[in-house]
Amino acid sequence: MSVFRSGLLVLTAPLSALSLRLVPILASASRIVEDTLYIHLQPGLSLTGSSQPGSTYVPATPEVYSLINKLYADADTHSHLDVRVLLTNIRNQSLTQQSLSSVQNLSHPPEVILTDFQTSDGGQYNPVKQRLERYATSCYSCRPNLISVLLYPDYEPMMDQSELPPWEPGLDGGALRSYSDVVVGGTFDRLHNAHKILLSACCLLAENRLLVGVSDKDLLENKTLKELIQPYEQRVEKLCEFLVDVKPSLRYDIVPLVDPYGPSITDPDLECIVVSEETRKGGVAVNKKRLENGLSELALHEILLVKDLRHGENEEEKISSSSIRQRLLGTLLQPPQKGPAQPSRPYVIGLTGGTGSGKSSIARHLERLGAFLIDVDKLGHEAYAPGGPAYEQVAEEFGEDILNEDGTINRKILGAKVFGNQERLKCLTDIVWPVIAKMTKRQLNEAADQGKVVCVLDVAVLLEAGWTDMVHEVWMASVPEKEALRRIVARDGLSEEAARNRLQSQLSNAQRVKQSHVVLCTLWEPEATQKQVEKAWALLQQRIGQD
Repeated sequence: MSVFRSGLLVLTAPLSALSLRLVPILASASRIVEDTLYIHLQPGLSLTGSSQPGSTYVPATPEVYSLINKLYADADTHSHLDVRVLLTNIRNQSLTQQSLSSVQNLSHPPEVILTDFQTSDGGQYNPVKQRLERYATSCYSCRPNLISVLLYPDYEPMMDQSELPPWEPGLDGGALRSYSDVVVGGTFDRLHNAHKILLSACCLLAENRLLVGVSDKDLLENKTLKELIQPYEQRVEKLCEFLVDVKPSLRYDIVPLVDPYGPSITDPDLECIVVSEETRKGGVAVNKKRLENGLSELALHEILLVKDLRHGENEEEKISSSSIRQRLLGTLLQPPQKGPAQPSRPYVIGLTGGTGSGKSSIARHLERLGAFLIDVDKLGHEAYAPGGPAYEQVAEEFGEDILNEDGTINRKILGAKVFGNQERLKCLTDIVWPVIAKMTKRQLNEAADQGKVVCVLDVAVLLEAGWTDMVHEVWMASVPEKEALRRIVARDGLSEEAARNRLQSQLSNAQRVKQSHVVLCTLWEPEATQKQVEKAWALLQQRIGQD
């Protein structure tokens, strides 16, 4: 079976049967679709007979809502799938008289249509397949010559659909209460299935408008691996695409959140706020502020957290963006750009990181794994040493008072002369950096002569010095600023203020991440760092093995 980038799965079985069938159905679909999988609940849709099938109306009930939640939770096993459950035919009671949209324009037009519809005819010209293709063309923005796939019997249903009573609208119990205007807030980084459950609840509850606050700036400061959070504009783009796909009839207002409340405490038209188990207190605080502002309280609709069955050590038990960011550690975040004059061997990794980042421990792990390690920071010390290539010029430029009694350069005194003085600092780096670069290139040439496959340059100022032309990839060691401060104070005996000044004189983590291909974090126990490095090394071997 061919693999398609996008697909549409039309589920026709009675909703009472689907819950037991979702796991095998999704497993079958995941082998055919590699990226975006739209799912439309069309219980009772008939693909036999002579009349053209049309969309069925499904009432918004707690049972339907629970099924949608289960669908996203079950789909999380298939991490490559971007699942989107279409809600266009799931209606609140007050909206049941509205006609269903005739054609839905999807952001990723499906290349294949799949269904769980059961038929005994499996031939190439099966009339069910032909009707399914015509149905998809008439209802969705599908590409021409759409391919159809009948998943039955591949998904091995756990019960015979013929034994179940036909599904009819209104048999699932009471409807969900709906509201004109609904509000929700969150970071929405790397939109995942727990986000989609939250947003689907909002779309089912809202009749006219959904106001979405997206966390930004100060609200991101305490997030795990905050530097790996997608830019605000990118998060909003993905959010809009998902919302318009699943329910285009709603009006969506998406605004940046720079405080915990945003417009939720000032907008008089809002009627309901959707929260999770974790953010319920925030919803209560919103209502308190609204009362203080003379506004009515919002109805609180709480959703349950979704367990992450794939969570690892140091990851949250729930599906979360922070866990997804942790899984990015050691992976290739952006493709390396090979310079025209850059030899393919040895393959050079430039390892950089700020003070206290754990860069040296990562370098030792890489050396044990087989990398040829060049300590560029050590070469810098050699350049300053008496008789070294930079010694005379530095001493002449900065005066004899930087020399110790034995003639060596006192780096603390020298550092004090240039710290906070950009002009003097540039004078020093203009002397030293070209010298260190020549020493480094000489060692790289020696490594090439020895047939080394991978070289790692352990160098703190890789980016500042502009030495990226010497490396194929930039790898970055990182820790949050608070942890870096703690380490510097403990290691160097500095005051917290002095340690903070040292950190602020360097590139920030965010600046380094933008220029890095691989990011590693030493925040957790040493074993966690080792696993990250081993993962990064294994992926590197795959990359360079394909050159």
